[in-house]
Amino acid sequence: MLKPARPTSPVREPAPSRRAFLGGAAAAGAILVGFRLDPAGPARAAGGHDLSKVPAAPNAFVRIAADDTVTVIVKHLDMGQGNTTGLATILADELDADWATVRTEFAPADAALYNNLLMGPVQGTGGSTAIANSWFQLRKAGAAAREMLVAAAAYQWKVPVAEITVEKGVVRHAPSNRQARFGELAASAATLPVPQEPRLKDPSQWRLIGTKVPRLDSVAKTNGSAVYSLDIRRPGQLTAVVAHAPRFGSVVKSLDDTAARAVKGVVDVLRIPTGVAVVAKDTWAAMKGREALKITWDDGAAESRSSDAILAEYRETAKRPGLVASERGDPDAGIEAAAKVVEAEFSFPYLAHAAMEPLNATIEPAADGKSFDVFAGCQLQTVEQAVVAAVLGVTTDKVRLHTQWAGGSFGRRATPTADYFAEAASIVKAHGAKAPVHLVWTREDDMAGGFYRPTVLHKVRAGIDAKGAITGWRHVIVGKSIMIGSPFEAMIVKNGIDGTTVEGASDTPYALPAYRFEVHNGREGVPVLWWRSVGHTHTAQAMEVFVDELAHAAGVDPVAYRLSLLASAPRLSAVLKLAADKAGWADRKKEKGNGLGVAAHESFGSYVAMVADVTAGDGKVKVNRIVAAVDVGVAVNPDVIRAQVEGAVGFALSSVLRNRITLKDGVVQEKNFDAYEPTRMSEMPVVEVHIMPSQTAPTGIGEPGVPVLAPAISNAVFAATGVRLRSLPLDMSALHGV
Repeated sequence: MLKPARPTSPVREPAPSRRAFLGGAAAAGAILVGFRLDPAGPARAAGGHDLSKVPAAPNAFVRIAADDTVTVIVKHLDMGQGNTTGLATILADELDADWATVRTEFAPADAALYNNLLMGPVQGTGGSTAIANSWFQLRKAGAAAREMLVAAAAYQWKVPVAEITVEKGVVRHAPSNRQARFGELAASAATLPVPQEPRLKDPSQWRLIGTKVPRLDSVAKTNGSAVYSLDIRRPGQLTAVVAHAPRFGSVVKSLDDTAARAVKGVVDVLRIPTGVAVVAKDTWAAMKGREALKITWDDGAAESRSSDAILAEYRETAKRPGLVASERGDPDAGIEAAAKVVEAEFSFPYLAHAAMEPLNATIEPAADGKSFDVFAGCQLQTVEQAVVAAVLGVTTDKVRLHTQWAGGSFGRRATPTADYFAEAASIVKAHGAKAPVHLVWTREDDMAGGFYRPTVLHKVRAGIDAKGAITGWRHVIVGKSIMIGSPFEAMIVKNGIDGTTVEGASDTPYALPAYRFEVHNGREGVPVLWWRSVGHTHTAQAMEVFVDELAHAAGVDPVAYRLSLLASAPRLSAVLKLAADKAGWADRKKEKGNGLGVAAHESFGSYVAMVADVTAGDGKVKVNRIVAAVDVGVAVNPDVIRAQVEGAVGFALSSVLRNRITLKDGVVQEKNFDAYEPTRMSEMPVVEVHIMPSQTAPTGIGEPGVPVLAPAISNAVFAATGVRLRSLPLDMSALHGV
């Protein structure tokens, strides 16, 4: 229980001038408290997320109602990762709220109040930053609200602030045996000045942080009352589906919509920039109308190559000098002088995000057609609001976003161009803003719609001396940049190099005496996007499998070999040791057909190591067990952390074993889950997650569990069979007869 700080000034009559700031909130018995960084200088510490110096300024992160409910305003999208629970936990602990009274609601689009402190003056969710950027912000919001409640009670009871305690939503003055619930004090507290530097709790005083508090969304998602974007129904709402070109870059050459307009329920057929939209009274009618369209496509500027041709071009490109992402010393001389030289190629296909809920959004015009309400799983609110406003020809204040629960995203809902928001707005505009329109992408639309994880090629060459020490390392990466040509290019791309292409490789924590990392930017016409863990999805596989190969060539245990290269990376070393210990690495038995493999990687400021136990041979790989160790700083909710690592294993496993998006003459071949099969329950291994104790500010866990899975499995397959499977998905045919 918190012992309140001694007040710096006497408690005084609430100042009437503060009522103007709080407006109707004070009259309703609510507190609006929050903090933000100055947009001119958001903190971006090199190591990640030290935002403890964030200046205090009133915002709207907590609302305490007369019925004692505490509503935490969540500025991030929750797409299943549980950040609503984590963010509410942070604030509620500092507030000393009763968890049973805590609720959440999504914030409106307002970058001035709700910007992501690690992205700059942009409201958005991504890069596993939700907890990290909000840690001090929400602690200060909760602590300030608590101090205001205490000050209000002290004034009413005419007692010193220092004698008042707060616990589970109740403010008490033990000497006079008086107490009040939060709701009874909210209206009075709302009129007080917001403390600029409230005292934060010592970790020993936390009651909720670090414990398994129940997730706030579980009941609603279980009983079906949670409202997702697909559930939205507005008065007079119409449904739209769009006929997109079969090849990326194609445009409509001619259209015959006679049969489509004759379909019962079809209201309109519209040509829009991305294709042809069919607007109908319901989804079925819209889909049947689309089937009846007769469209001739102009493929003159389309991407018409197959996946194999694109990869072959990458191989030729890799032979030429590339842009230098990082370098040290003379790696060529080191390789030339080496006792052994190891070379490897790694290739990675396009990957779809394949979230459970396909893309969709509803836009409702106001009666006068001059302002609009948007209902969707909004992930980059600032971009989405601006794009909708631009398409509809209004200012951003005329576009109100209503963020809904999202059934997954894995990056897809956060396009820098807000593509499907723009598409929905284009339909509303073309239809004359006469009715709310719900744009729905079918599963096939979603799978074939592009914005994939890029296809990437890695070529690696390194030398080791007679003792196994690395003498030189040459590494070439070829892949289409996600950021070049996007609104974020100026922020992320330096000297032609997209940081998301080389992250996890060119900034490797391994102590390499001489190295050179080069990159080539692919130019194919397939739209690409970040996919859960972005560049780390391929760099971790290349780095961790290749280091394993070097360890084997040196005749050194793979864990010991890694540790010898990680002297300057204590947190990564620690999770590596922990995972190996919990997996029984030292006592493992070397049996043909069964093996353990290890991988360790840092991403998004978090450290993860995994040991995979597999059975492999005769063209098959069975993953039996995954032992993971993670360091994410303070574990706000250990249960959610474990769930995210378990979920990362389930999510990534299918991409390790089989999944890919392929093009045949430019046409996507995998359009549903029959050809792009998610992980089956029968395939899911036992997953053990061990969390490193820490008092460092928390980092993220939504993505960091993904990169290490593939290399751990690849290395385990080698231990089981002696066959190296480098590229993803794993080439099972190489195991026939093994």
